[in-house]
Amino acid sequence: MTPPGDLDAAALTPGALGAGAPPRPRGPAAERLRRARPWLVPAAAAVLTLLLAAVGAGTSGRLANGGYFASGTESARADRLLARFGAGTPDLVLLVRAEGGVDSERAREEGLRLTRRLADSAGVASVRSYWAGEEAGLRAEDGTAALVTADLAGADRDAARTAERLVPGLTGGHGALTVSATGPAWVSVEAKRYSGADLVRAELVAAPLTLLLLVLALRSLVAALVPLLIGAVSVVGTIAVLRLLTYAMPVSVFAMNLASALGFGLAVDYGLFLVTRYREELRAGRPVENAVRRTARRAGRTVLVSACAVALSMSALLVLPLPFLRSMACAGMAVALFSAAAATLLVPPVLTLLGTRIDRWDPLRALRRGRAAGPPRPDSPFWRRVARTVTGRPLWFGGACAAVLLLMASPFAHVRFGLSDDRVLPAGSEAHRTADAIRAGFAAPADHTLAIVLPDVDPVRDAAALWAYERDVSDQRSVRSVGWARSEVTAGSGTGAVLLVAGAREPQTEAAQDLVRTLRALPGPPGEHLVTGRAALLADTKAAVRARLPLAAGIAAATTWAMLFVLTGSVVLPLKALLIGALSLGTSFGALVFGFQDGHLRPVVGDFTATGTVDMTMPLLLFAIAFGVAIDYEIFLLSRVREHYLLTGDNRGAVVEGVARTGRLVTTGALAVAVVTGALVTSEGSQLKLLGTGLATAVLVDAVLVRGVLVPAYLTVAGRLNWWAPRWVVRLHSRVGARLGPAGRGH
Repeated sequence: MTPPGDLDAAALTPGALGAGAPPRPRGPAAERLRRARPWLVPAAAAVLTLLLAAVGAGTSGRLANGGYFASGTESARADRLLARFGAGTPDLVLLVRAEGGVDSERAREEGLRLTRRLADSAGVASVRSYWAGEEAGLRAEDGTAALVTADLAGADRDAARTAERLVPGLTGGHGALTVSATGPAWVSVEAKRYSGADLVRAELVAAPLTLLLLVLALRSLVAALVPLLIGAVSVVGTIAVLRLLTYAMPVSVFAMNLASALGFGLAVDYGLFLVTRYREELRAGRPVENAVRRTARRAGRTVLVSACAVALSMSALLVLPLPFLRSMACAGMAVALFSAAAATLLVPPVLTLLGTRIDRWDPLRALRRGRAAGPPRPDSPFWRRVARTVTGRPLWFGGACAAVLLLMASPFAHVRFGLSDDRVLPAGSEAHRTADAIRAGFAAPADHTLAIVLPDVDPVRDAAALWAYERDVSDQRSVRSVGWARSEVTAGSGTGAVLLVAGAREPQTEAAQDLVRTLRALPGPPGEHLVTGRAALLADTKAAVRARLPLAAGIAAATTWAMLFVLTGSVVLPLKALLIGALSLGTSFGALVFGFQDGHLRPVVGDFTATGTVDMTMPLLLFAIAFGVAIDYEIFLLSRVREHYLLTGDNRGAVVEGVARTGRLVTTGALAVAVVTGALVTSEGSQLKLLGTGLATAVLVDAVLVRGVLVPAYLTVAGRLNWWAPRWVVRLHSRVGARLGPAGRGH
């Protein structure tokens, strides 16, 4: 075991710590350029940002909803085969209400006219209609309405464009008929429309509140604009990246909402950190050039490590087989890296240009009433008192805090996972309203129906086996009715058949997924039989995610451990960060179940449809984002604690000093992130409400309870063990630190 005092002797030298270190005669090219022409980098950044804005223009038009089901599963393969039979899940569903009932002569004529009009439209692959085939499942139980469904050509994005073009002309009044639309393609169109409005609304709420918060914290309008500058550059750059990604992969309509919220959230964190450190250097009497250099080399590299931790945490989602999560991972990685680039490359020359004017224009100065003017002191007396109290009785405070976190996480114990559908839209949206009417009025709604694809049978040769199989399926519990799609059994044309099974339960229920497992285990006719449908897609997606989840968690844990090891040189602190981070995130998961699965937060966040489940993609996405932000705050705190510990060797004093120096910064940053992400709660769609609530809960709990109480308590109890590492690890860290400079040896 290496004594803590000998852990990193090089870091104790004046040159390593930067105290009194003379400026080098030669530095990196970027640093020399910043000294000689500080205006050149901001000017180049402005030109590049304009170019990126031009590239990103029109990105929203190329985004698509969907990607919530796993690829490469049995149900996904069956879906592809269903196209042969015209029995797949339709992309567009028209609910047609008829005066006098759907069986009247007038309704039949106008229904057939509507069917032909839809079938003849460009982009429509196939159409099913009650009036064309008189399929009982397409007729409402009371006979007042019927369905016309269409499979649209192309991928999800192409289908959505076709629906956007066709639906306005198909819906509304048509003689005796009144038509409304739903289906995945129309849900995608409406989701895109609502997400665009939600993005504007969230920014209108978050922007002024964030600026006010920054002005209150930094006491300067000039200083407050630095984080917003980082946010603007990172969001514009990320949107341009998303535009390019749409040519290679489907990108979710919600990726822009994530880019905006996370981009400005990280910008506030990094901007606060850099500006606070720069002011400390100025307060210490250093000239502007020296202060900027020290800020860039210390705080700047800590920001770089932090951004890498966020990006690597998001990258864990790439191994999960869900296109939605992969596109959100790309958005999160891009915004983290753009934020780091703006913070480390753009902010230092901006600080050089501003010089001591960083403290100008405090619009709230008159309201402070006797408080000291100018920038706030570098440490927080409040957080210093909190840290002294906690470190005085660490076991008591740490245990009580852990108990509170476990209590907040307890609702997650009864979580039920589902997948998003039309009910993520507001109840008043056309797609949601129409789908509700279909669920209420039809005996076998499409989302209750399972399809058994029998690709190897011959409908004539195997007729007896097929009829026996139909009888066996109809005898199963939870089966309401069965029927052959398009009468393949008696048609005698082609090979293969599809048996449609109407289930009695919602596809999100365990009973519906039990039926899927029963049908798959049931002996069938010759050859394979593949089961698909919404319940099957959900069961297969759960299984696929469960199989890949250990790999995703391993990537997040390993990369986070590596980043914190680079920062601290300890093998213990990264493990502590992983365990406490998981405990902290449990509180936001508990909030999702309590608030959205159980519906208790409806009066607080606005109306939404509680389905009794939580969209299984949301906790995964929330984990990646919130875990990255939590490690962000961990890095800020540990960098300060380590710096003071290397100077004094006093573990408890280092903990108190670290909390005092970062408490206000972390709390302000968390409040700003909570404002930016919490603004998503104003969204009409429940997915963004859920994500905003979860992220706001996670960052506030992490900043106040975890960084303010639990982590200081642990660091105090662990003592010198915090900084332990085997000798060979110390040598490895010394080599890494030599390459990284001060960031590798502590902030």
